[in-house]
Amino acid sequence: MSRPLFCPIKTVPRAGIACMLVACLSFLAAASRSSFAADRSVPNIVVIMADDLGYGDVSCYGAKALKTPNIDRLAAEGQRFTSGYCSASTCTPTRYSFLTGTYAFRKPGTGIAPPNSPALIEPGTATIASLLKQAGYQTAVIGKWHLGLGVDAPDWNGELKPGPLEIGFDHCFLLPTTNDRVPQVYVSDHRVLHLDPSDPLWVGNEKPSEDHPTGITHRDSLKMDWSHGHNATIHNGISRIGFYTGGHKARFRDEDLADRWVKESEEWIEANRDAPFFLFFSSHDLHVPRMVHERFQGATSLGPRGDAIVELDWCVGQILDALDRMNLSENTLVVFCSDNGPVLDDGYKDDAIEKIGDHKAAGLYRGGKYNVFEGGTRTPFITRWPGRIPAGESDQVVCTIDLPASCASIAGVDLPPDGCLDSFDVSDALLGKPGAKGRDHLVQQDNGRGGNYGLRVGNWKLLRHDSKRTSNTELRLQRRPIDEFLLYDLSSDPGERTNVIDQHPKIAARMKQRLAKIIEAGRSRP
Repeated sequence: MSRPLFCPIKTVPRAGIACMLVACLSFLAAASRSSFAADRSVPNIVVIMADDLGYGDVSCYGAKALKTPNIDRLAAEGQRFTSGYCSASTCTPTRYSFLTGTYAFRKPGTGIAPPNSPALIEPGTATIASLLKQAGYQTAVIGKWHLGLGVDAPDWNGELKPGPLEIGFDHCFLLPTTNDRVPQVYVSDHRVLHLDPSDPLWVGNEKPSEDHPTGITHRDSLKMDWSHGHNATIHNGISRIGFYTGGHKARFRDEDLADRWVKESEEWIEANRDAPFFLFFSSHDLHVPRMVHERFQGATSLGPRGDAIVELDWCVGQILDALDRMNLSENTLVVFCSDNGPVLDDGYKDDAIEKIGDHKAAGLYRGGKYNVFEGGTRTPFITRWPGRIPAGESDQVVCTIDLPASCASIAGVDLPPDGCLDSFDVSDALLGKPGAKGRDHLVQQDNGRGGNYGLRVGNWKLLRHDSKRTSNTELRLQRRPIDEFLLYDLSSDPGERTNVIDQHPKIAARMKQRLAKIIEAGRSRP
């Protein structure tokens, strides 16, 4: 006699009922995820964010001194934007704005985060990760964080929370700050990886002891000399910003960063291939110290900075290859962008200036990291989704700050009324739909301390320097005085060389008023 498929409930112990319910729910959840992933209208999403990459640093945007075949592949197979932006000309505010969809200047303390910075994004804040999580995505950030950890400061020897897992990410594998700042350790979810409790990690702003080696006291031992500022604790033959002791088993080698993050990304994608997933791959290339893996050292004529571009391109290729290998490419939207424009000497003597030659890191644009000229925030910006995004070029204005609203729209999630205050849905433009429009205006900021802003409306660009000083306008870090207001017509002067504010006072007045209103209103999204 055959057994019935299901027994009457009354014959099943309570524990058995619970197990059955859990099993059923798990099956339904798995089925839902599989259905979700199979739906080509809702893609996996991978955002690859470079660090300090300029508009002219890759060959598909005009670079001649080196080749970037994998980034070029993205451009050839998707949309290459000529007016793609990040929201700020330094890493912390751009990353804050990218995740939250809100201009970083709206939150105090979002300038370049120090090593012991607390978490800058509070739990409960709507982020691109939390929005996609609502849509059933698995979410991860792998790479550079630089947005702080902990309530008042990171508890390096305990739980590092709040952090990414409290704002929508299921998993994180991080460089907690940036690699020219201490400490040189990985953070996996809530803890420093491989930390030995008998060798606790200490991080501070003051020299811990008289005999603590630094870039000043032991300069002759360095394998990469510093040029300014980066002269505190030495690790791996490189002196950093800030001091730390202990945690020796947890420390990594600079040369291995890219390889480790690619490996972690491939493994995470493999583990989540059957569910819709969102991966934020946050590269450290080209940020200083530019200490690439040995196989990339000397790969270009541009020195370590050029070699870092080649390493970045390799990372892109590895991720694309992994998607191909797992048959995920056809249902994955890849976004390639940068957190700000270029800088040459940013604290270390690595021949970036001496070997630049004819290479135009910012392309035809003026400025770079730390300022609000176009070179500071206009960067490579590419989207690819095979079969859904046509190959081509777009001049529509899009920005990393728009990715929360745009990805939420693609995933079918509504924005909360009190979140993502400056993020616009430009998904049609990102997807290359005919006639689609990007945003009609964009506010740019510097590193959050100078109080300098740029406003682009159409082809007009207004610069407002509250500090009346700027830096790196010609890819040299010397600070210099500058007029409070400048106006440029980007249609005839994309390099921002001719200030026309005196010739167009009415346009300047309207743009001054609009910029002030956006800043004071607390939001720009209706």
